[in-house]
Amino acid sequence: MNNDIFPCLWHNEDAKEAAEFYCKVFNGTVTADTPVVMNIELFGQKLMLLNGGPQFERNASISFMVLCETEDEVQNYWNQLSNGGIVLMDLGEYPWSKKYGWVRDQFGTTWQLYLGEKQGEQKLIPTLMYIHENNGRAMEAMELYTEIFPNSKIGGVLKYGESVGDENHEVPENVQHAHFEIDGYSFFCMDNSYDHKFDFNEGISIVIMTDDQEETDHLWNSLTQNGGRESMCGWLKDPFGVSWQIVPKKLIQLMNDSDQEKAHKVVQAMMKMQKIVIKDLELAYMS
Repeated sequence: MNNDIFPCLWHNEDAKEAAEFYCKVFNGTVTADTPVVMNIELFGQKLMLLNGGPQFERNASISFMVLCETEDEVQNYWNQLSNGGIVLMDLGEYPWSKKYGWVRDQFGTTWQLYLGEKQGEQKLIPTLMYIHENNGRAMEAMELYTEIFPNSKIGGVLKYGESVGDENHEVPENVQHAHFEIDGYSFFCMDNSYDHKFDFNEGISIVIMTDDQEETDHLWNSLTQNGGRESMCGWLKDPFGVSWQIVPKKLIQLMNDSDQEKAHKVVQAMMKMQKIVIKDLELAYMS
């Protein structure tokens, strides 16, 4: 499983509380505990929680599918996540699963609990919902992502088809559910024509840890072209509005240097950047 790719959840001062809650629910562990960043591991997968402030709220445009192996497992997670949360789809039997439910937990992150087949080793799968002007573009998004990243592929794609389409005002050719991988990391996605009151935002972003400047440049340039947008400190939005953080491993190494003054200079340099430029970080470190 690729732990150089992982989701980041934007929090307003409750990242630690949320991190401890998720570790309790899913039997995970806290791997980094700082005032700004909490890293946790759930089912061997990395998840980052960032105390970024009140600007962004997480919403259901990106939810987390948890592939469960028994009905008891689904029920156990459901009981904890729905406590103080909001039920989006009742826990029950559906055509696609004997036991399934969709819930927004007390911290505002949404989970789809699903009794069904695992996709390889990965148990927790970020699920992207293409809505509003992106509705009907899930296939295009998968094609873009799998073209940009190495070791990528589109897996099973289920379209709405005539019967479901009519009933729910969905377009028959649109994607009801699909699986794709980027560099060995699994995602699900879907088109949805409902007029939700939310859309992709910085509340949930996808972090990519890069090995060098070449990889950083390639991902940055590929994801920002054709309607994407550059933001600050390694953040960008792709043409669909999904937020990504392209983070060279060297940045983390320099920021965590034991020499506090040098580490601080690196952070100051990074704060002024859009795309992260490794050689400029190194210059700041040496200055």
